[in-house]
Amino acid sequence: MGSPGLHKAAEKMREAGIDETAVEVFAHYYRLLEHGETGMIAEDTIEPLDMPSLADVEVDEAAAAEALQKTAVIKLNGGLGTSMGMDRAKSLLCVRRGLSFLDIIARQVLHLRERYSAPLPLILMNSFRTSSDTLTALARYEDLPVEGLPLEFLQNKEPKLREKDLTPVEFPTDPTLEWCPPGHGDIYTALLGTGLLDQLLDAGYRYAFVSNSDNLGAVPTPEVAGWFATSGAPFAIEAVRRTPSDRKGGHFARRKNDGRIILRESAQTRDEDKDALADLDRHKYTSTNNLWFDLAAMKQALTEREGILGLPLIRNVKTVDPSDPGTEKVVQIETAMGAAIEVFDGAQTIEVGRDRFIPVKTTNDLLVLRSDIYAIGPDFTLDQVAADVPFIDLDGDHYKLVGDFDRRFPEGAPSLKEAAALRVRGDWTFGRDVKVLGEVTLEEAPSAQRLEPGTVLGG
Repeated sequence: MGSPGLHKAAEKMREAGIDETAVEVFAHYYRLLEHGETGMIAEDTIEPLDMPSLADVEVDEAAAAEALQKTAVIKLNGGLGTSMGMDRAKSLLCVRRGLSFLDIIARQVLHLRERYSAPLPLILMNSFRTSSDTLTALARYEDLPVEGLPLEFLQNKEPKLREKDLTPVEFPTDPTLEWCPPGHGDIYTALLGTGLLDQLLDAGYRYAFVSNSDNLGAVPTPEVAGWFATSGAPFAIEAVRRTPSDRKGGHFARRKNDGRIILRESAQTRDEDKDALADLDRHKYTSTNNLWFDLAAMKQALTEREGILGLPLIRNVKTVDPSDPGTEKVVQIETAMGAAIEVFDGAQTIEVGRDRFIPVKTTNDLLVLRSDIYAIGPDFTLDQVAADVPFIDLDGDHYKLVGDFDRRFPEGAPSLKEAAALRVRGDWTFGRDVKVLGEVTLEEAPSAQRLEPGTVLGG
């Protein structure tokens, strides 16, 4: 198994009952890390990527309906929302009207099943931290499980490694913090190791649609399913035009030496290439993390590569307790699921509208989602009713954590559909029916402030 550090880490995984395929995948990336691999992608090795738009594609209705019949929906649901102060699945956050992300996802799928008479199984990739709460929350939807298929499968876990010597870290105060997920690139290892990939194929499904549970715009519509099916591609990713808010995020490019489409994450970008990363005219498209892949093609690739797709390594340095910067520094070995696009010949990308990319990573995003920017229709999809989505910047000292955020919006979000930007400095509590017009900045005051019900800001 190689070095003493790798041996200790692998034994720790086996003792925890981790699937042997996952142990071998971890060992592959450990060896890369040990030999100095950083996963960095230099700017001079890539070139910008252009792509077609879904708006310009004509999809036959019959082909679209047939594609949906053969599609399984997988939602990544392992995140705890720790950056927002949560200790349970982020998808349990209330969006509006008492409905959580999970409630809306379940109802989106149930509606599509009824409308198109498609089985459309919904399967969640949970972590060991999110499984119990998630299944409890979904128990109310008795018709959600599809016979012969599970409602969830678990992503793997791996040891956090001491930065100084790459041995598994020990943290007796909270031993669960000795473990981390291997990034969402683990989905392929988990699908294979749990046997779910074979189950789906045996049940007659051909396509998988994968997306994040915090992106309510990621709906498996017949239009996109039909496009993917008729494209003949083994793998595809939905992309959107990058905006100023995406300057620090990942982007698509084409690798010069073999012409393959790649996805470069910000963590894979050298400091000297940060300006190129931020250039929205050069690198125009970012990933929605909405993926489509042919199940048989995925099985073949995993079998040929003995369970190791060979996704680019992401070396992520953190502290063993993410909430305490004074704790020991550790390395987390991660991969990104979108990086699998470079594995498959004929893989494609397609530009979609921003209505398919509504992620919630911060309370800024949560405020927009809870506001009147979006309406939830009878099909439980989000309809953007405002001309534009405003820029939101809430003071991190008072709004970063969900508990603090909720206390400052006790009567709900303000009206934002006529807003261009809302910047809040300091501690402001919003009363009922506050309306924001145009660009508004609330400056910090010597003490906490309250906006009275019906207040109109700006204009």
